[in-house]
Amino acid sequence: MKEDNVTAQMRKGIMDYCILSILANGDSYAPKIIAELKEAQMIVVEGTLYPILTRQKNAGYLTYRWEESPQGPPRKYYSLTEAGRKYLALLDEAWDNLVYQINQIRQKHQ
Repeated sequence: MKEDNVTAQMRKGIMDYCILSILANGDSYAPKIIAELKEAQMIVVEGTLYPILTRQKNAGYLTYRWEESPQGPPRKYYSLTEAGRKYLALLDEAWDNLVYQINQIRQKHQ
């Protein structure tokens, strides 16, 4: 497996977590979410983001509203629901446990 593909697969697995984490800091719209992901070097395109947002909305983790934009058409702002905050807390805990477990394994073999 090529290095780029390995990284892409790992990112794909945590993209839901990253998006919910961004929205935990406040409501946002798709291009701004993409910009934050890119700033963190988590490269993503709109074609990847929108299906994730739709899936999260359908699961009850997100809601959205339309707001007029000073530049162009109205923007769809996404926000976490209470269920989304609870799910994010579970993901935070799972992530911390996973990082701990991986570090335990890595430290044994250094």
